[in-house]
Parts: sequence; C-alpha cells; structure tokens
Amino acid sequence: MIDHYITPLQQRLLKPLAQSLVKLGVQADQITLLGFFIGLGAVPLLAFGHYYEALALILLNRFMDGVDGAVARLSISTDRGAFLDIALDFMFYALVPLGFAFAEPANNALAAAVLLTAFVGTGSSFLGFALFAAKRGIKAEAYANKGIYYLGGLTEGAETIGFFVIICVWPNWFSVAAYGFAGACYITTLMRWFQGWRLLQGHYTR
Repeated sequence: MIDHYITPLQQRLLKPLAQSLVKLGVQADQITLLGFFIGLGAVPLLAFGHYYEALALILLNRFMDGVDGAVARLSISTDRGAFLDIALDFMFYALVPLGFAFAEPANNALAAAVLLTAFVGTGSSFLGFALFAAKRGIKAEAYANKGIYYLGGLTEGAETIGFFVIICVWPNWFSVAAYGFAGACYITTLMRWFQGWRLLQGHYTR
C-alpha cells in the first residue's frame, strides 16, 4: 500500500552503498543469495524462541533485498536476477510464520496455516498477473524499476516487514496479529483479482 511512496527514498538512500559495491565487482545475484541464506537463519531462531535475534536477521534480509535491486540498476539487470529475487522473497515470507508454528505449535500452527494460505493468494495473484502483463506488454509506471509488473495492494513489502516486526517484538500476540494480517492479505488478493480481471479484459486466447 505504501511501497510506491517509500521506494524512491529507499533507492536514494541505498545508491551510495550500491555504487561502492559495483566498484568492488559485487553482483546483484550474489547479494540476493547471501540475503536469502541470512534470512534462513531466522527460522531456527524463531523455532527456539530467540525472537529479537531472528528479527535482526529478518531486517538484514530485507535490507539486502533492497541493496540487490540498487546494485542491479547500476550494473546489469537481468530476467534471471529478477526471477531469483522474487522467488526467494516469497519463500522467505512463508518461512517466517513457519518458524512461529515450530516455536509453539499448539498456539500458533492454525494461525500460521491461515496466514500461509493468504500468502498463497497474494503471491499467486501477483505472479499470475505479472506473467500476462509481460505477455501483453503492460507496464507499471509507478514501479518502473521493478523487473516484473508490480501489482500493488493493501499488503505489500513495507506492510509485511511491519508485521514481522510486530510478531517478533510481541510473539505472544502472534495468533491475533497473524489472523489480522491474513485478513488484509485476503483483501489484497481480492483487489488483485479484480485489477487483473479489469486490466486483462479483451484478451480471449489461453
């Protein structure tokens, strides 16, 4: 919902670091992979109740997700890199609630399952539309620097990070927060279904 507003500021802030990394020969794909493996470390930390330590890795993962894009824009931006970035992002998003389910299965498992189902809705609608947008040459002017069509909604990257912060700082409220965020994700899914139906109208081949 607010990614459109904060992305330009993020890009300006990350540009000096990205320029330094490009000069050192660091590639965007290397940052993407390193960030993902750092983020993986949050899962066992969550499972054993080390929530603040897990949050540090989650935020570092998200920071590196911004850096890899900044590096790509200053060097070579490839379809392979865009694919790797979005694929690992969605996997990482799913692993965080899984970590909470491991931590307290009796209290958290059902809420985590509901949230993961909601993530499937937001992720599939996002990627499904991006596929057909590329096929038809539809561009998202508000997110011109994205490697694929970025279909917005109520829950985007910034809101997801905020949710992760909340559940790590107040882990006892995970179920309540997860149900609430899942509801927002379901609304986002419905919004994306509607936007996709409207923007892709008039195309009859399958």
